[in-house]
Amino acid sequence: MAGITNAAYRRLCREQGAGLYVCEMITSRGLVEGDATTKAMLVFDELEDIRSVQLYGTDPAYVGKATEILCAEYGVAHVDLNFGCPVPKVTRKGGGAALPWKRNLLGEILGAAVSAAARYDVPVTMKTRLGIDPEHLTYLDAGRIAEESGAAAIALHGRTAIQGYSGEADWDSIRRLVEHVGIPVLGNGDIWEASDALRMVAETGAAGVVVGRGCLGRPWLFRDLAAAFAGEDLAVLPTLGEVRTMMYRHAELLSQHMGEERGCKEFRKHVSWYLKGFGAGGDLRHALALVSTLAELAGLLEQLDPDEAYPSIVLGAPRGRQGSPRKRVVLPEGWLDDTDGTGLVVREDANEISGG
Repeated sequence: MAGITNAAYRRLCREQGAGLYVCEMITSRGLVEGDATTKAMLVFDELEDIRSVQLYGTDPAYVGKATEILCAEYGVAHVDLNFGCPVPKVTRKGGGAALPWKRNLLGEILGAAVSAAARYDVPVTMKTRLGIDPEHLTYLDAGRIAEESGAAAIALHGRTAIQGYSGEADWDSIRRLVEHVGIPVLGNGDIWEASDALRMVAETGAAGVVVGRGCLGRPWLFRDLAAAFAGEDLAVLPTLGEVRTMMYRHAELLSQHMGEERGCKEFRKHVSWYLKGFGAGGDLRHALALVSTLAELAGLLEQLDPDEAYPSIVLGAPRGRQGSPRKRVVLPEGWLDDTDGTGLVVREDANEISGG
């Protein structure tokens, strides 16, 4: 998630038991051409011994070169190709969730990445959606192409691009993909609690789950997931006192990586996620959303009631962006005319950043 899964938040999630976490999505062209913004996003915490990068690309040549750079120069141990982003600025250029419609182009991109990574024994995975809309589904072909190209696994978000993040994820389609391919399938969509992850695996046969919005303001979700999959009792939900300790730790890590002023500014976007459902007043929330130093943050956090119980009303509830379904998915002119794409050149911007 752009602006979220930076080195500081990945460190925080690791401390809470996350198994594998990818960095913010970077573009292959940006990396190959030395774009400053792209390179700045490729920062890893000192304890991040397994470096995983989510790579965006629409040109096989750029994707292959970028994968080579990641493996050779950054010591990356896993490359995840993003074909799930639904935002118009990406799909209008044929990228993200639009790209799997061009089956041969998808295969060329996957093949280029797998070939480059194989020289370093680095696995390549891909993330995708069900398709563009209900009339233009791509996920079964995408799974087949991923397997034929040598991808190690495929993650499927159970929504189409036109849905965005609205509605409910279609877990039945995740099950169908599991039955369709021989490589591991990871399920994504509507994992809000550890119990959701267990249910998804049980209902779909997925090899594991991918968590996106569910961890916003709740990095301890990974602790709960690890315990659930190990068959252990889940920890007691944190009190507001424990949440405020987590909030300060998050801001502290951001400050270590970015400097205090920038780190505190970056932390502001997380305040509402951490405090969702709690009784903190509007004035205090507003002040926290404007915090500029760690000392100021510490003082404001002291005003939160440490004994307040975690609000049960938010358990199992969606987090982060939702919105409404789009009226249409913006695509390049004539994009849906055929499903081939052999030799098709789709230009990507050097600084394209988003999620999926």
